[in-house]
Amino acid sequence: MWDSESESVTGRDYGNGILSSSKHGVKTGGFEQRDRSWYVATDIPSDFLVQVGDVNFHLHKYPLLSRSGKMNRLIYESRDLDLNKVALDDLPGGPEAFELAARFCYGIAVDLTAANISGLRCAAEYLEMTEDLEEGNLIFKTEAFLSYVVLSSWRDSILVLKSSEKLSPWAENLQIVRRCSESIAWKACANPKGIRWVYTGKPPKVSSPKWNEMKDSSPGRNSQVPPDWWFEDVSILRIDHFVRVITAIKVKGMRFELIGAAIMHYAGKWLPGLITDGAGFIDEASNSSNSNGNSSGRISWKGGLHMIVAGTKDDTPKVQAKDQRMIIESLISIIPPQKDSVSCSFLLRLLRMAIMLKVAPALVTELEKRVGMQFEQATLEDLLIPSYNKNETLFDVDLVQRLLEHFLVQEQTEISSPSRRSFSDKHMYDGTQRGANTSAKMRVARLVDSYLTEVSKDRNLSLTKFQVLAEALPESARTCDDGLYRAIDSYLKAHPTLSEHERKRLCRVMDCQKLSIDACVHAAQNERLPLRVVVQVLFSEQVKITNSLANSTLKESSEALYQPVISNRKTLLEGTPQSFQEGWATAKKDINTLKFELETVKSKYLELQNDMDNLQRQFDKMTNKKQTSAWTAGWKKLGKFTKMTNLEKTEIGSQVAAPEEQTRKTPRRWRNSIS
Repeated sequence: MWDSESESVTGRDYGNGILSSSKHGVKTGGFEQRDRSWYVATDIPSDFLVQVGDVNFHLHKYPLLSRSGKMNRLIYESRDLDLNKVALDDLPGGPEAFELAARFCYGIAVDLTAANISGLRCAAEYLEMTEDLEEGNLIFKTEAFLSYVVLSSWRDSILVLKSSEKLSPWAENLQIVRRCSESIAWKACANPKGIRWVYTGKPPKVSSPKWNEMKDSSPGRNSQVPPDWWFEDVSILRIDHFVRVITAIKVKGMRFELIGAAIMHYAGKWLPGLITDGAGFIDEASNSSNSNGNSSGRISWKGGLHMIVAGTKDDTPKVQAKDQRMIIESLISIIPPQKDSVSCSFLLRLLRMAIMLKVAPALVTELEKRVGMQFEQATLEDLLIPSYNKNETLFDVDLVQRLLEHFLVQEQTEISSPSRRSFSDKHMYDGTQRGANTSAKMRVARLVDSYLTEVSKDRNLSLTKFQVLAEALPESARTCDDGLYRAIDSYLKAHPTLSEHERKRLCRVMDCQKLSIDACVHAAQNERLPLRVVVQVLFSEQVKITNSLANSTLKESSEALYQPVISNRKTLLEGTPQSFQEGWATAKKDINTLKFELETVKSKYLELQNDMDNLQRQFDKMTNKKQTSAWTAGWKKLGKFTKMTNLEKTEIGSQVAAPEEQTRKTPRRWRNSIS
């Protein structure tokens, strides 16, 4: 990816030689190469052979012993003064770094660049080229170059951090990675308005702008710096160094939206499986409007404001499955905890790759919770995650069930969480939050209905899984069950062998009263639905028709009250566009046709109801005309005769008793005698 020598900076004096290009195979500064061996151009024959990997260096003992403590120990501790061969296979930086160190030992000018400084610094530490042996030794020189030159430049810090990838653990122990990461983080978080950028509009020959340079010829003083100017440069780093940079940027206090966008940009570059249909997250994470990138060369210029030190677009890094797993695990760990730091689509695609590559279960669970936090932003395309278990369904329905549960738990947590706001602010917040939660649940309900419609075509999908996922949301989340009815009908098509009981159980998840008129018309003619469900649909349809007629009558009466205010119909039609009039005429015809069909269904329903009433009356008559036995008739006649006899006796007795009572009650008459 990198041509370090071609990217070296020219025209600047770094205090230890002019930075220039160095080509192997050419005699430079007293050294010359023959095949895989290096020789010193001198009349004195070499007396010491150093092997670094597969490269041989024919040198002299004295220059090395005067500068390197490692060489002193190797020679004198071996107790062999005639030792003339040493192998340094574990030297950091390899033959290239040792060549520069050997030049320094011979007093030859060394070209220090951002591409070779990290390897040379580690090699100097390995060879123990300290100040105890000679003042101004290689460790001192390389440390000064790192501190005063590299860390003051954005591009040089990126280059050094990139070149340190093959120098572990030396670069870590020498704090090269930490210092470069903090330098990059400080520059990324600094306010770019106070910096005069080197602006040429084309790839320049000099490095990216030094942060301590002030150039009067720079036209970028008033230029609008895009907030994502540092994404591309940072995305070329290895994942462990990228994590160090992002962690340092978090400490500096950068906005979480930018951090999330940088993570999405990095993932789109290093995880090719994360990009589908040619659309990645690089464009989604980038908000720059001034993109003048030149992708034809190794060095490109984006936005005219900073230098891209990455490769071409065709130079996509090839990452193995093990490395992809490590990248995914690292990215999950550094995603900001805020809700909208990254998009839900990115999280779902990252989750798909995490499941496919068998990432640690704890990190997968954490990622599922993050998706649940913003589940209402998901799309059906991203939600159709295949099931990687061959014995299960085509799509991972259990995963969607878990995501939905995390969403509901998060919604409940937001509602029940205590607030320290004032009384008025709290009530205002509760109202807005309740409305937002309701709209989010409605969006999730539509998403779940679409997902059920898609996965219901799978013959391996059990009725229980379908029912559990459909009933996971509360009833208030759905104001209309048309999507759920569509999913049920699709499931019935794909599973024609369901029993009557199973079909009733399936339709129980749907509320017939929440179906629209179109869905009611379709359901009334659907032969796959149970008969009881069809009757419920017809009843709810009749109620809707009655209500709609009542509303239309009320609307017409209210319109009649405001008729004098509105101009006549002809004037309104003249002011209406012709296309709108034609569309309204077509819609009116469709409405009339639908009303006619509804009236037909209503009349058929009334006829069926009358037939049912007639059958019920006939059945009642048949049950009342039962044949009675002779004994029962005889007993009934005897009972009637007994009642008549008792009545007659009662009448005769009352007639006889009447004169006796009159005689007994008549008072005695006494004659009045005069005596």
